[in-house]
Amino acid sequence: MMKKIFPAPLVSLGLFVVWLLLNQSMSRGHLLLALALALGLPVMFSELRPQKVRVRHLGTVLRLCLTVMVDTTLSNIAVLRLLVLPGTRRHAPDFVKIPLELRDPNGLAVLAMIVCITPGTVWAELSRDRSMLMLHVLEVHDAQAIVRHVQTRYERPLMEIFE
Repeated sequence: MMKKIFPAPLVSLGLFVVWLLLNQSMSRGHLLLALALALGLPVMFSELRPQKVRVRHLGTVLRLCLTVMVDTTLSNIAVLRLLVLPGTRRHAPDFVKIPLELRDPNGLAVLAMIVCITPGTVWAELSRDRSMLMLHVLEVHDAQAIVRHVQTRYERPLMEIFE
């Protein structure tokens, strides 16, 4: 019963306090409105709350973080080369379709963040059934190599962590 009234107690408390701070008033009207918002909004939006995450294999998490740091650094250097020396572009940009086995929404969200923080790549589209990712890559020499790279370096560890 309490979980239905207070699906997110810390969010309710935060909403209550922030409303009062933003309005700089402790009048009865603002207290009632803050209470209504603090009780009503978490209930209204409870379906939007993310699924609970159970992370497995802490070692895999650490290896994935290291992999992302290395790949991001190398990608930064490659993009910097293109910006400083535009004549050194070897290959044209293109879209690459990557088949995915990863279905966990949290894992897909982390994959989206990894792809988006890596310079030279942008998450362009995810198919409705979540089986195909379209990725825009700044320089594409071998699309299959990019597919293998994303699947082995990011997708497999994320599956191990989240599924």
